[in-house]
Amino acid sequence: MIKEKSAPEQAVLTPEEVKARRSEITKFYKDQLPHLKVQAEYERLMTEIEEYRAKRLQAQAFLANAYETMENDEEGETQEKPVEK
Repeated sequence: MIKEKSAPEQAVLTPEEVKARRSEITKFYKDQLPHLKVQAEYERLMTEIEEYRAKRLQAQAFLANAYETMENDEEGETQEKPVEK
């Protein structure tokens, strides 16, 4: 016959153990804050860089479109004028 494995029972902690565990967790989080702040600054800067790149590309596309429109207008004017002999 196969033995069935039951789910492991959770240990019941005493109030002192709960307090100690909370202190450990709090200390861990506090120790991680400087690293997380550096990471947050890094992510913020990377986001700004990507936004500036997108704005620059958008501006370049706008200028290219404007120049193309100007060139097409100039070509259209020269073609519409009758040639004088």
